[in-house]
Amino acid sequence: MANTPESQKPDSGTIRIVAGETNKPKRRRALEIGLAVGLVLLIGAGAAVASAVSRSNEAAPAPTTSPAAELKLGYFSNVTHAPALVGISKGIIAKDLGDTKLSTQIFNAGPAAIEALNAGAIDATYIGPNPAINSFVKSNGESVSIIAGAAAGGAQLVVKPGINSAADLKGKVLASPQLGGTQDVALRSWLGHQGYKTNPDGSGDVTINPTENAQTLKLFQDGKLDGAWLPEPWASRLVLEAGGKVLVDEKDLWDKGEFTTTILIVNKKFAAEHPETVKALLKGHVESVNWLNSATPEEKASTINAVLKDTAGKPLPANVIDRALKNITFTTDPLAGTYKKLLQDGVDAGTTKAADINGIFDLRALNEVEGKKTSAAGLGQD
Repeated sequence: MANTPESQKPDSGTIRIVAGETNKPKRRRALEIGLAVGLVLLIGAGAAVASAVSRSNEAAPAPTTSPAAELKLGYFSNVTHAPALVGISKGIIAKDLGDTKLSTQIFNAGPAAIEALNAGAIDATYIGPNPAINSFVKSNGESVSIIAGAAAGGAQLVVKPGINSAADLKGKVLASPQLGGTQDVALRSWLGHQGYKTNPDGSGDVTINPTENAQTLKLFQDGKLDGAWLPEPWASRLVLEAGGKVLVDEKDLWDKGEFTTTILIVNKKFAAEHPETVKALLKGHVESVNWLNSATPEEKASTINAVLKDTAGKPLPANVIDRALKNITFTTDPLAGTYKKLLQDGVDAGTTKAADINGIFDLRALNEVEGKKTSAAGLGQD
């Protein structure tokens, strides 16, 4: 074999580089690094998305609640609102509210109070049941909660002495405190059961003019009204001061004579934000009702009359307030079992529509304050 020059012998320790392959390892390495970086970024992005989805699926934290700086409370200057009259005048409600300021506003009838409640002008109010039902129905259950009863009984249809039966009412002019109010609904429903047609605009077989209570008394005294369905003390005033007579005592229309006249309701949003304030209001309310039920007739009459003097300008005659108080029961029970009939009365009267009112009651705080169970009759929480 011929000897090969040393310069031409292959070097076993040298990497052999072939022309045209010089950049392949470098490109392969760059590609591998790029793929690795992309994979890391993709995994990171996926983790971020997964984290965001996880956070979005978590339940929102419960809103913080605290006592309200102020409670704006509505009520009527009626004997049927005596728990409010007593609770406010004797400082019971303000005491139980503690550092929460109590502001009050007086209304003549329920629909006006509901309008103020829904507008945020007040946070809670004493009111008749039908405007509360109507608001609940119109708002699909979002506006108000009934949190307690206040008074039962104390509403009558008072008419001129010459009117002796329902048959005598055709073509007559009657009054109620306000269209859609509890007494307005009771009057229209009762007339419907007597075969009369009435319309919200006042037309029909019997004319119904929603009228402020004090004006109703004057119109009746002047002979410009044939009668009115009113709460106390106005029913007693028409009888004792204007010579009227009772054609219908509403208690005769209810099983066991029990029907609710006044309740305590609260704006749902306010209650959710300030549950402790609502509980404090209920504590004062319960104390006020208990005071009314333990006071002597003289104490009760004089205390209520003093407030009526301040709010209405003059006290009631003794015989008027005595008669009114005999017709009323003060109770924290809203008589939830009567509400399906109250709703149907509103439907019959044309002032509300058929609806499901389940959820209208929240009596949990009341039951906690009283230490006993008042039933929501399947229409809410108790």
